[in-house]
Amino acid sequence: MLDLVRERYLDFGPTLVREKLIELHRLSVSKETLRQWMTEAGIWISRRERTKRVFQPRGRRDCFGELVQIDGSHHWWFENRGPKCALLVYIDDATGKLLHLRFAGSENTFDYLHATKSYLQQWGKPLAFYSDKHGVFRSTHASEKDRTSGLTQFGRALYELNIDIICANTPQAKGRVERANLTLQDRLVKEMRLREINTIVAANAYAPAFIADFNERFGKQPRNSKDMHRPLADHENLDGAMCHKEVRTLSQSLTLRYDKVLFILDPTEFSRPLAGQKVVVCDYPDGRLEIMHDSFALPCRTFDTLRSVHRADVVENKRLDDMLSVVAEMQAGHEQQRSKSGPRRTGQTDHMFGIRDGSVTNG
Repeated sequence: MLDLVRERYLDFGPTLVREKLIELHRLSVSKETLRQWMTEAGIWISRRERTKRVFQPRGRRDCFGELVQIDGSHHWWFENRGPKCALLVYIDDATGKLLHLRFAGSENTFDYLHATKSYLQQWGKPLAFYSDKHGVFRSTHASEKDRTSGLTQFGRALYELNIDIICANTPQAKGRVERANLTLQDRLVKEMRLREINTIVAANAYAPAFIADFNERFGKQPRNSKDMHRPLADHENLDGAMCHKEVRTLSQSLTLRYDKVLFILDPTEFSRPLAGQKVVVCDYPDGRLEIMHDSFALPCRTFDTLRSVHRADVVENKRLDDMLSVVAEMQAGHEQQRSKSGPRRTGQTDHMFGIRDGSVTNG
C-alpha cells in the first residue's frame, strides 16, 4: 500500500490518501493507521512538527449569508500542465462552505463582476462581503464621511445592490478564506490532476462538483439557522449593476468618446433632446456595451480612433468636426493603445476594443 502511496499520492495528506484508496482502489484502512504508516515511512510530517503560524482567533458569524469572504488565490492550479492562474473564492463565514469558485487569468474587475453576478443569481444578496485591500475592492481615494466617494467599479456595483463590502487590514483577519485557499491548493490541485483537467474552461466546469463534495466533507452548521441572503428588490438590476460604468456628456451632434472610440447616436425623437446632457456608458464583462439614459439604451454607431479612416467613409456634415478631431489625433502619431484611464480588459470576452494588429490593450 505504501508503494502505491509513493507512486501516485506522494504529496497527498493522510485524509485525502485514504479517500482515494477507498474511492479508486477499493483499499480500506483507518485514517490514523495510515497517518502512522506514512509518518514512519517519511512520507508525511505531522502538523505538530511544522512551523506554526500565530493567528488571532475570531469567532464565526452566527448566520449563513451574514458575511461572505472573497479572495483570489494565484497558484499553479494545473501544476506543469497549464499556466499559472487565479482562483476567485467565495466562502461563507458562518458555515465554512464554499459558495462559488471561478478560475481566471488574474484577479481583475471583469472576472470578479462575472463571478459575483453568478453568486448572486444562485444565493441572493449577502449582508456583506469581506475582502482584502486589492485594487478591485478598495480605492485609496475613499472618504470616511462619504460612503460613495472613491468607490471602485466593484464597490459601486455592490452599492447599487445595497451590499456592503468590508476590507480586512491583514490576511490573518480573513483567516477562513486563507485557510480554505491552502486546502484548495492541496485537494483541488490533486483532484484536477487525477481528472486530467488542464484548462480554465475545464476547471470552471468541474468547480460545482468539487464545491458539493467539499461542503459535504467540511461544511458546518451555523449557530443560527436564519439565512441572511436577501432577494433582489424589484428596482434592482443585477445585469445593469455588474458592469464598468462611466459618465459622458453628449455633444451637440449627439456624439461621445469612450476609450478612444467615437460613439455616434442615432438621431431619434428620444435622443435629439439629450444633446449636452449626461449619459452612462455600460461596459459589460461579456463584451457588450450600451449607452444608457434613464434606464433606456440609446442606439448608436461607432468609429474607432485606432483604426484607419478609409476614403470611402461617409460622414454626415454635422459630425464632420468630431471626425476631423479624431483624424488629427491619429495623424499626430498618438500611440496605438487604448486610453490609460479606460478599464483593463483582462477577464472581458468578445469586446470591441481590440486594435488592428489583433492585440488587446488595457489588460
